Amino acid sequence: MSIQTRRIAGLLAAAALLGASFSLSAQTGEAPAGEPAEPLRTQAQLTLNDLRAFTDVFNQVRRNYVGEVTDKELLDAAIRGMLSELDPHSDYLPATEYEDLEDNSRGRYSGIGIDVQPEEGRIVVNAVINGSPADQAGINPGDLILAIDGQPIRGRRIPEAIDQLTGDPGTRLELTVQTPGDEPRQIRLERKYLQIPALSFELLDKDYGYFRITYFHHETAEQLEQALESVAAEGTVLRGLVIDLRNNPGGVLQPAVTLADGFLDEGMIVSTRGQNESMQLQFEARPGQWLPDTPLILLVDRGSASASEVLAGALQDHGRALIVGERTFGKGTVQTVLPLRNGSGIKLTTALYYTPSGRSIQAEGIQPDIVLDGPNGGHGSDSRIREADLERHLDANTVQGAPAGESRQAHFREFPVEEALQVLRSADILPAEDGEAPVESEEEGP
Repeated sequence: MSIQTRRIAGLLAAAALLGASFSLSAQTGEAPAGEPAEPLRTQAQLTLNDLRAFTDVFNQVRRNYVGEVTDKELLDAAIRGMLSELDPHSDYLPATEYEDLEDNSRGRYSGIGIDVQPEEGRIVVNAVINGSPADQAGINPGDLILAIDGQPIRGRRIPEAIDQLTGDPGTRLELTVQTPGDEPRQIRLERKYLQIPALSFELLDKDYGYFRITYFHHETAEQLEQALESVAAEGTVLRGLVIDLRNNPGGVLQPAVTLADGFLDEGMIVSTRGQNESMQLQFEARPGQWLPDTPLILLVDRGSASASEVLAGALQDHGRALIVGERTFGKGTVQTVLPLRNGSGIKLTTALYYTPSGRSIQAEGIQPDIVLDGPNGGHGSDSRIREADLERHLDANTVQGAPAGESRQAHFREFPVEEALQVLRSADILPAEDGEAPVESEEEGP
């Protein structure tokens, strides 16, 4: 039995004993210049009459629409409509949004501090940045945004409505917000320039570490490694580590891969599969890892998406960490940002990603080793949607992959961070001995 298998067995046994006492947003990159385009898949070609139908509609709208609309607005709407029909995550990026992309990938933007998702003509709050204007105003994950500056969301183009949430620092907006089950309320906020905090760290009980990762941007992995080096420089030897990914909507893929690499010594981290050969990728762990003998717990919930799921899936499949909380969001698609000649760009879904064992996370999510029955893993609201609830979400079965693996489950009403700490403490004294079968639950679920 490997060291990692014994460690996970010890953590599961500890959790069972404590049961009576007790949750790629996008891969960004430009198309390589000067390389030949990938060949188009074989399909029926559009006829001249098909193309004429588009120009006919374009001209009819220009001549007869009741309101004023420019040719540029019509063209942008046509592009946006083409992409929005594909899946929930493909989108058109006007020049201003495309220019802001670099700041966003580094965790910087001006707004109110929320991550949102469209749902059936509404905007649902997926995550809230701690200390942001939205957080200070009492907006929580799962809340619905019904109107912005008095304009109802329903009936509007959702991407344009979402764009209204960002703007110059110091500008104001008014939201009509509803917590499911409560009456709508009016909230006035002032936009500010925000540096999305990648992570925070603290020591629990002197020799147990706790990381809260709120978003994956380019500096995330570097900041975590620096925190571990700082702890080691102070002479502290961590006996266990909790990484909290609850309400983490994802972000840039590469930092999640780098973090997984840091906690693994070898093997695959994640693979991607798309129709083009350039998207048939495998990311492998390199020799050398952080804290190789330290037990590790990842806390997740239904707000943990994309890059969060890449990290959780890799560490779960390799037996390096115990995953605790709710089934995750289930965003298993990769988006590539491609520039256009007019300075704008498109965010296009180009692949699905798979965990080391071949599982697709798309619309399924990561099933924890320990499932929590409390709302949102005991952290916030449980009313948020998952990928499978989104209109036009992709079905993982459209791309062939290995079937999803089964996960061991134990059910508790609550499992806050302090209880995760208790499991880590108990794991120190409950290792599985060589030649002794690990303690595992035989139950498939409740």
